[in-house]
Amino acid sequence: MSNENALTLCIGVGNEFRHDDGVGRLTVRALVEHRLPGVCIAETCGEGAVLIEMFKAARRVFIIDAVSSSKPPGTIFRLDACSQSIPGDFFAYSSHAFSVAEAVEMAKVLGRLPPEIVIYGIQGADFSSGKGLSPEVEAAIQKVIERIVAEINKSEVKQHLIAE
Repeated sequence: MSNENALTLCIGVGNEFRHDDGVGRLTVRALVEHRLPGVCIAETCGEGAVLIEMFKAARRVFIIDAVSSSKPPGTIFRLDACSQSIPGDFFAYSSHAFSVAEAVEMAKVLGRLPPEIVIYGIQGADFSSGKGLSPEVEAAIQKVIERIVAEINKSEVKQHLIAE
């Protein structure tokens, strides 16, 4: 992580050697180019204990990971982990044993969940061994980045107005 005291933490989860499972990591790498102040970018394989440890560095967390559902490849899901439960089977094709959903639920039980935590899931198509994303999944990266940047900017404007 680049800044242990960041108020906002964006975590890219996945394994870039399992095709679409790498979308979380590739998304945060592209997000770095936006140079958002006060935002820390991190990558992880998604091991639950590591995620829970990372949570304590921030007040707001965005997690980006590949998901598996019945929706078409490239479908974007936004889940507010503080107000809704995360479907455990969303991460069925993930390479991490202790999934993002389980990490979030464990952090809730332990009282270690940040005040704000949003998960962006991108529906994958190919989770086999190899590099490179499916075209639909790759196209979703920019949309997710735009949404995260908008959420961060909206929050910063709101905080500025409250402070005045």
